[in-house]
Amino acid sequence: MQTALLAGAASFIGTVLLIPVFIKFYQAKRIEGQQMHEDVKQHQFKAGTPTMGGTVFLAVSILVTLLIAASFQLLTGGVLAILFVLALYGAIGFLDDFLKIFRKINEGLNPRQKLALQLFGGVVFYLVHMRGAGTGALNVFGYLFHLGPLYVLFVLFWLVGFSNAVNLTDGIDGLASISVVISLTAYSIIAVVQEQFDILLVCVSMIGGLLGFFIYNHKPAKIFMGDVGSLALGGMLATISIALRVEWTLLLIGLVYVIETSSVMLQVSYFKYTKKKFGEGRRIFRMTPFHHHLELGGLSGAGQKWSEWKVDFFLWGLGLVMSLITLAILYL
Repeated sequence: MQTALLAGAASFIGTVLLIPVFIKFYQAKRIEGQQMHEDVKQHQFKAGTPTMGGTVFLAVSILVTLLIAASFQLLTGGVLAILFVLALYGAIGFLDDFLKIFRKINEGLNPRQKLALQLFGGVVFYLVHMRGAGTGALNVFGYLFHLGPLYVLFVLFWLVGFSNAVNLTDGIDGLASISVVISLTAYSIIAVVQEQFDILLVCVSMIGGLLGFFIYNHKPAKIFMGDVGSLALGGMLATISIALRVEWTLLLIGLVYVIETSSVMLQVSYFKYTKKKFGEGRRIFRMTPFHHHLELGGLSGAGQKWSEWKVDFFLWGLGLVMSLITLAILYL
């Protein structure tokens, strides 16, 4: 436990010290910052804000975890597998951000390229996980389903799905960073109960990095994490739920990410269906992902617009409540 807290403190301090350096470098090189989608009119004033801040907390957290894990004999296959996914998915996001910002390619990586790299990471994680865990059983609300070789399909779906889900959640100041802190705190408790202190080390180290990042990412944000951060964090949550063999918990602990992704899928599907059937596309939500729906009118049909802070606290609160419910299901 003390080792994990040491890692968290080191990641926090390292991130707090390095983010201002990153921002100054960004500004000194006159790098074009974050571009806002034209439909998100309420955020146009943020255009030009430095992005790719996830590079800092990822690098710090990975380095701290490796150094401390090696020093305290906690450098297990599970730790290496999770860090591999963090690094690879972070690299995918970095390349995506790089192409958008430096090469002016609006799309960044095309969907096929991004998916192929994400699947590659999932396959490597699966091979390492299977060698360490020796099981292809899927935990569904406490019941084990032995999938055998088909378990790899679940792993790929889980990693790619939640990687993109957290990416969608990262749409307003501070939302994704603290949402993931809440999720990782829940998994830290699970890791302690299971006495998997290697996994605990990874979780707490990233919590420290994210809290350090939040100092500069809360409204009004001085920097955004970019795809480099959000894609990596989603993949990390998926791998941790698998490494702890409580895969089902991510549906509850990560309910915010599920809602954000589902809102986009429902919106697109309903728009296409109504356009085909009635000749005019209709929408379920004011705007997706769901946090934009809340911004433009809250939960009620004719509600007033919500500030970013109000949306943050509502969704953070939802994540916290669902995490507590999950822990109660597990241990009460």
